[in-house]
Amino acid sequence: MPPISGLLRRREPVPNHRPWPRFEVDAEAWREAAVALRDGVVVLTGLWADQDRVHMALAAPDLSAPTVITLGCPERKYPSVAALHPPALRLERVIRELHKLEPEDLPDKRPWLSHGEPYPFLPVEGESLHQIPVGPVHAGIIEPGHFRFTALGETVVRLEERLGYTHKGTEVLMQGADLARAAKLAGRVSGDSTVAYGWALAAAAEAALNVAPPPRALHLRAIMAELERIANHLGDIGAVCNDCSFVIMLAHCSALRETVLRAAAAAFGHRLMMDRILPGGVAADIDAAGVKAIRDVLRAISAKFPHLTRIYDRTDSLEDRTVGTGTLSAALAQGFGAGGFVGRASGRRADARWRPGYPPYDALGIEPVVLTAGDVDARVRVRIAEVQQSLVLVGRLLDTLPAGSISVALPETNEVEGAALIEGFRGDVFVWLRLGADGKVARCHLRDPSWFQWPLLEAAIEGNIVADFPVCNKSFNCSYSGQDL
Repeated sequence: MPPISGLLRRREPVPNHRPWPRFEVDAEAWREAAVALRDGVVVLTGLWADQDRVHMALAAPDLSAPTVITLGCPERKYPSVAALHPPALRLERVIRELHKLEPEDLPDKRPWLSHGEPYPFLPVEGESLHQIPVGPVHAGIIEPGHFRFTALGETVVRLEERLGYTHKGTEVLMQGADLARAAKLAGRVSGDSTVAYGWALAAAAEAALNVAPPPRALHLRAIMAELERIANHLGDIGAVCNDCSFVIMLAHCSALRETVLRAAAAAFGHRLMMDRILPGGVAADIDAAGVKAIRDVLRAISAKFPHLTRIYDRTDSLEDRTVGTGTLSAALAQGFGAGGFVGRASGRRADARWRPGYPPYDALGIEPVVLTAGDVDARVRVRIAEVQQSLVLVGRLLDTLPAGSISVALPETNEVEGAALIEGFRGDVFVWLRLGADGKVARCHLRDPSWFQWPLLEAAIEGNIVADFPVCNKSFNCSYSGQDL
């Protein structure tokens, strides 16, 4: 039963939308949903436009019972959700700019994308304040983003982010594409999450078409997803320590991450496992040599990683930089529906593998790793625990890998719609898909977990010193590309 069933009374879900119900609502019900968001009855998992309509995906706070509601906008305007629920603000700025639908009473009408024009940052008033501009061009290999710090001495009073520099037109490129092309585009939204995006697009398409991939394909997808999680978490743990000037952890974690990428290449033919997941199954099977490569890397990490975690635990200089730094409150994490290690380090018990859940995880008894301190240290420790958890999961998935085919043929289609939530290493990736009568993509929306995490970085850095921003930023590790479709 949808958690907002009261406001959907006497309404029937639209046909051919799977696996969750979608309801056509009026402006009053749309506003009631915004109130439910404000009051914490539900969390926002997506907000997007489709021609002259807006859609909103909602779920219970633990991500169970997802529901989609739709409001027609014949006059090209609708009641702003962000007016009551701030996490919707950036999504509504995108809708306003790219789809020309006006959110009435939108609190912030500044453009989202960078067009080279002067950008009016939010004002800050007070004596002895100064501003520090950083980016959008950064040192090293990093995507563009501008950070405007207002500080009192070394203490950050406000941080404001300016993103929108990496707009790729992904959703427009998807329109009219076949599913194979759409899968390629999805896998390039954020390259470090290519498995999660590929799986989310495939799951949405399979739901729309009412087909189930073979069990062997589902196991292979989960193996790839957990390898992606391990590799990224190892990289992040090392990078956080490096930003604390503890370079030895970066060296060891980077070496372990490289072994994971090499095993992925040996097993699946690509270091990042890009384009390995397709609607209907997976692109290639794994052979005995691939299984051995993965088992070898599981043993190597299992042998060395505990020693690295002990180093982290026993290094006072690391503790001094991470404990109590960049604290995110549980209320903000829950209110913004923060996914992944960001939310779980601040007490939010949410993991799409657990709830709403999907195979093969529903048979693995997975439990979210949850801490409550909400600081840099907690976000590192959630990653550490999830690496250990994923090592076990990959071993179990290999032990129980079913025999059989790795894909199924996709049927002919009429107009159908599908949605999916898939847990990536940053958190839940949401995809909504509408297929036309020709089987081509009529509309696809992809939502990265970073949409709800970037604003929380602004909140977490307040009151910290400027020099702690790099370690706070890396502990969040939000995606620039994932936020700027």
